[in-house]
Amino acid sequence: MFIKDIFSSKKPVLSFEVFPPKQESGLEAVLEAVKEMSSMPIDYMSVTYGAGGSNSKNTGQIAAYLKNNLSIPALAHLTCVANTKEDIHNKLSEYKELGIKNILALRGDKPKDFDGELFPGYRYASELVSAIKEFGGFGIGGACYPERHPDSPNIDTDIENLKIKVDAGVDFLVTQMFFDNDEFYKFRDKIVKKGINVPVNAGIMPLTNAGQIQRMAILSGGASMPSKFMRMISKYQDNPKALKQAGIAYAVDQIIELVSSDIDGIHLYTMNKPETAEKIVNVINNLF
Repeated sequence: MFIKDIFSSKKPVLSFEVFPPKQESGLEAVLEAVKEMSSMPIDYMSVTYGAGGSNSKNTGQIAAYLKNNLSIPALAHLTCVANTKEDIHNKLSEYKELGIKNILALRGDKPKDFDGELFPGYRYASELVSAIKEFGGFGIGGACYPERHPDSPNIDTDIENLKIKVDAGVDFLVTQMFFDNDEFYKFRDKIVKKGINVPVNAGIMPLTNAGQIQRMAILSGGASMPSKFMRMISKYQDNPKALKQAGIAYAVDQIIELVSSDIDGIHLYTMNKPETAEKIVNVINNLF
């Protein structure tokens, strides 16, 4: 099933994101987590991509397992970073053979300790979208940043580039994680005025341990953290159990407010933790 058809048939959509293991030996554990999460009332699951080929093979395997073994529509990520045009074509052929129908097209960021040519094939995600479109047979998702991509000088320039990417053939968008819903609403208004009318899936990541704080700031592209969020961190960062509970509660509050504001969908960054996803779903399930 094409994910664009899911957005056409229901609102809001609920999706999860998982990532492949860094080592091949960890694949079974990820597949087990994916299997556990597949029993929850989700509409699709996305699988991240290892830049530079570090774990990209597992992206296809996990996505195929979701679709072919668990009957969950899968969104396989694909990045420009460290991939030649031939590499991209080969990866598209692999995804097609595995029965994968949906791809999240990303420029990607420089991997740690990578010293090769960063963009030997396509430099921009819009170029990758065009290549996937020309190859044919895939639904295409794109990424967006509610508070601008960190490499963009301002939000307006970022949205102009986003329009180019959407016009190249993107069917729906998935936001990077954010912690301030007001910033998302501003972003949504701006893209509509720009003529971007594809569904937008709002990315939410629950804070479950203090070690995530710096990683979340990096992954979100420096998204602003509201005073309520910062007070939560300050109060509970030395109490792991309380911080986890508070982080989940904050994410739930975000989701409830977003759903009440007519959101197209919620995309939960699960960090491969079924127990965290389940706690959130148990509260928000009847909203979907």
